[in-house]
Amino acid sequence: MAPLNDEQLHQIRDERREQIMGAALKVFARRGIVGTKMSMIAAEAGISHGLLYHYFKSKEELFTTLVRGAMIASQEGMRTVLDLPGSPMDKIRALTHEILDESGAPYFLLIHQARTSDGVPDEVKQLMKQYSMALFVSLLRPLFVEGQQAGEIAEGSPDELISSYLSVLSGLMVLNAQEIDDYRIPSVDMVLRMIAAR
Repeated sequence: MAPLNDEQLHQIRDERREQIMGAALKVFARRGIVGTKMSMIAAEAGISHGLLYHYFKSKEELFTTLVRGAMIASQEGMRTVLDLPGSPMDKIRALTHEILDESGAPYFLLIHQARTSDGVPDEVKQLMKQYSMALFVSLLRPLFVEGQQAGEIAEGSPDELISSYLSVLSGLMVLNAQEIDDYRIPSVDMVLRMIAAR
């Protein structure tokens, strides 16, 4: 059998890193940073404890890497929605679908843990300040103002509307991720009634 070349080795390392990050996301989302041990992440990833340390030197580094990726992706996702065709309400509907997509639930829980848990690394606290609610409100403000001018979005302070909208969506995702038997995410149209012009 021929030895692996550098490109193949690099691909294997990248795949292993993604595998570890996927496992860590699940564990951190459920248990938070304080309740997580590196051995739990290794077990979830199906790798040895030692191999995990080859990729990440601590759970804090791994947690920070995941939170940074989640915050960057959420900011990029909002910017992408702004470039979609359609009316302001069409764009907000698309954003709401994206946010309420069940595949994003672990990321919402991770961000919730990063914002509310004890023992969060200082770098994560800085990320939470950098990617604050105010940043997301400022990204969405032009869309909501345009929607108000078009008569699609309720009158009132755009910032207050956006903050309420984002808070409700975050709460829905955190509740959904708890996997409560009789809980169901409301339909996008139901959620949008909160901000729609009457």
